[in-house]
Amino acid sequence: MHHMIFTLKKIMNTPLAKSITKKLNPKSIEKLLSIYVGETEPDSITEKLNAKMMSKLIKESAKKFGIDEELLKKGLKDPYYRRGLANVIKGIAEFGVTMPQKLHAPFLVVWNFTYRCNLRCKHCYANAGKERDELSLDEKLDVVDQLDDAGVVAISFSGGEPLLHEHFWNVARHAANKGFHVSVATNGTLITPNVAKKLKEIGVDYVEVSLDASKPEIHDAFRGVKGAFNRTIEGIKNCVEARLDVGIATTSTKLNLHDIPNIVDLGVKLGVLRIVVFNFIPTGRGKEIEYLDLDVKEREWLLEYLYDRLEEGKVQVFSTSPTYAVVAVKKYEQRMGSKIAPTHFAQVCLPTDGALILSEFIGGCGAGRLYCGINPNGDITPCVFIPIVVGNVKDGFLKVWQESEILNLLRDRDDERYACKSCEYRYICGGCRARAYGYYGDLLAVDPGCHIRKNVMVIV
Repeated sequence: MHHMIFTLKKIMNTPLAKSITKKLNPKSIEKLLSIYVGETEPDSITEKLNAKMMSKLIKESAKKFGIDEELLKKGLKDPYYRRGLANVIKGIAEFGVTMPQKLHAPFLVVWNFTYRCNLRCKHCYANAGKERDELSLDEKLDVVDQLDDAGVVAISFSGGEPLLHEHFWNVARHAANKGFHVSVATNGTLITPNVAKKLKEIGVDYVEVSLDASKPEIHDAFRGVKGAFNRTIEGIKNCVEARLDVGIATTSTKLNLHDIPNIVDLGVKLGVLRIVVFNFIPTGRGKEIEYLDLDVKEREWLLEYLYDRLEEGKVQVFSTSPTYAVVAVKKYEQRMGSKIAPTHFAQVCLPTDGALILSEFIGGCGAGRLYCGINPNGDITPCVFIPIVVGNVKDGFLKVWQESEILNLLRDRDDERYACKSCEYRYICGGCRARAYGYYGDLLAVDPGCHIRKNVMVIV
């Protein structure tokens, strides 16, 4: 691992690399990558020369790391992959090679688009349902422009229930037209066949629908509205019918732990792309039901089970628990699994040793590192589950992202105050910072759900 880091540092510190990366912004680097794979033609002699230098840099890097350049080119034909790599390259130019890697801008922004909601979920982190200040339409469109200029790869519209807000369609279309990977996190109850068709038409790439049980009784009780389950299932079916990529999001608690195998089976039956099992976070209304959180043994069983279903190959199965990456790495190293999932949202699932290296750079809790949250009023938070305001989009999104002391603290896995500092898995896991804050009011505290700390951590 260390020789790989040394090699990467050596490559990125060459005059060739510095001449390209230091002076260019992420959008310019993205354009050079597009020229490299033949998707775009250069607009000037300077751009043509820069593209040649970029091509040489990529060839040299691929050769050093034993990467098939043709496979790399194939991957870079995906515009989201190009945008993500441009962000990483700019991050390395600005901060050097770090573990985990510091980025110029987040890969993903989860935007709580509105406080409006038609359900009353027990675990709602946003305390949705009560009207509060929200950005105007022009301000929302400006947020999209700011995120585009920063080089953000993906925007996930969440809430509340984003489909309830009349601004959603204009803003989501604007984001898709700008080239973002656009996803929607929804309770699914409002997705009629026409709504699903419209989501497809405006360029939404992925719809993640919340489903907490395989049967109506548990789901409806958790969501606070009778009949929610049936409408949610219809919403999922309508999305699949419209040829949208669909995922199921489930928050794991003692109420539904025994039912999660059935939820996975239901997802397979419905034809969804992915199932993401979310950590329970005691924040918002969730503070009132802390007693429903899984204990360490229950979470360990769950993560092991989810990995086995991922390995089965019928559907992508992820968890927002950073410890899931440790489970995957251990299974891989013990030759009991072929897949590694360094992060739950980046759709990374690579059956190669390269994934182990990638895990060290982008793995684990991404709060303030790989993603952040934006509230309906424009407040920026490290994660939608961490209710700490670090700035507002009106202050300039990129300025807040790069200068916030709190966000910079979350990027340092070697800080003396960090509970996981002695753990060998701190770069690929690092513990859920939202759970640490939710339980102890300390972003750097231990994640109480960690099942590996008794062996490898020093608790402080």
